[in-house]
Amino acid sequence: MTRMILAGVYAAMMGMAGAGTALPDPLTALDGTKIGNPAQWREKRRPELLELLTKQMYGRSPARPEKMKIEVFDRDPHALGDKATRIQMALYPNGDPKGPRMDLLVYVPNQAKGPVPAILALNFWGNQAIHTDPGIRITESWVEEKTSYVNLSAVKDHRALEGSRGINAKQWPVERILERGYALATMYREDIAPDHEPYFASGAQSLYPELQQGDDNFGTIAAWAWGLSRAMDALEKEPAIDAKRVGVLGWSRLGKAALWAGANDERFAAVYSHESGAGGAKLFHRGVGENIERLNRVFPHWFARSFRQYVGKDTELPFDQHLVMALVAPRPLYVASAIEDKNADPEGEFAGAKAAEPVFKLLGAGGLPAETWPAVGQPVLDGIIGYHVRPGGHDLTDHDWEQYLAFSDRQLKAR
Repeated sequence: MTRMILAGVYAAMMGMAGAGTALPDPLTALDGTKIGNPAQWREKRRPELLELLTKQMYGRSPARPEKMKIEVFDRDPHALGDKATRIQMALYPNGDPKGPRMDLLVYVPNQAKGPVPAILALNFWGNQAIHTDPGIRITESWVEEKTSYVNLSAVKDHRALEGSRGINAKQWPVERILERGYALATMYREDIAPDHEPYFASGAQSLYPELQQGDDNFGTIAAWAWGLSRAMDALEKEPAIDAKRVGVLGWSRLGKAALWAGANDERFAAVYSHESGAGGAKLFHRGVGENIERLNRVFPHWFARSFRQYVGKDTELPFDQHLVMALVAPRPLYVASAIEDKNADPEGEFAGAKAAEPVFKLLGAGGLPAETWPAVGQPVLDGIIGYHVRPGGHDLTDHDWEQYLAFSDRQLKAR
């Protein structure tokens, strides 16, 4: 009976998916076996989906590095006017201080009585960009120059200057997050892997040249996801953080990485996809918004070379992004869109989350309590899968953070 109900729910999703071949059923194994109980999902379907997506899209990532060194180089209990304890850690994946270094910035609310839940997210312009706090170490990694967020006082010759402090603070309501009882942790994407040419010559990927040899090479989205797991390694060692209640969040390309990190690393207690679009939450099968051709042409380093075989075949894929989100189950998942963010196909992001629902229900977690795409400004917060679409375009706003915090109050803080 349960299997029949789930099949009905999934069949209803076919219409929402849009053009092209039918979406692959998350509860039908590659050999045709129907997945009807949690054990079958755990032992058969989940492992084969991880392997399929690794081989055909994201590329193969290395295991946790045995020699990784974590150095706490700053702990200030009087940060942000005594509101927070600022903790900064340097992560050396190969244990060598001369090798790649990833700086992890953590703010912990001082009003907390014990270990607190945390939200972990990568940032776009360096840790110092999220706040004007003069104690944040300025990134030494490459930084974009041609963007509305920076100017001559912020970046020179692709290096961040003092003027870069707080240039992206509008997307990071640090004090508000702390007031709600959450720690905030962040790392700079370029500390982990370069988003510019030469794509694989530095950062974590340079430590694993053997993983660049095949068609399932270690792509940059996968590298960022791997870096998020290394940050989780560090947070597990920090007594002020409740490591059982750490959610991973990402915006845009970093939302793609957050989803893949959450799919692979079940230590993340919740996953938040913010306007992650193509290669994130949206369904390729709809044939709407950014497509596989553009992803591989403009960002050839993001995914494995094997993904290029699907250029022009968006609506015929043997997989799609609902399967990535299904791998998050039964943990909380939140997907958010912006109505003017056409490349990300907002309705397709909702459809992707909804198409993952049968797995969440099979595992007894519930689902996304909305049968049709919600109206703009009407968040759905009362299910294990949450969703909202807000007015405006591609951005991370206070409205978005308010929904994430409300969802977290239900799914992280309440645990």
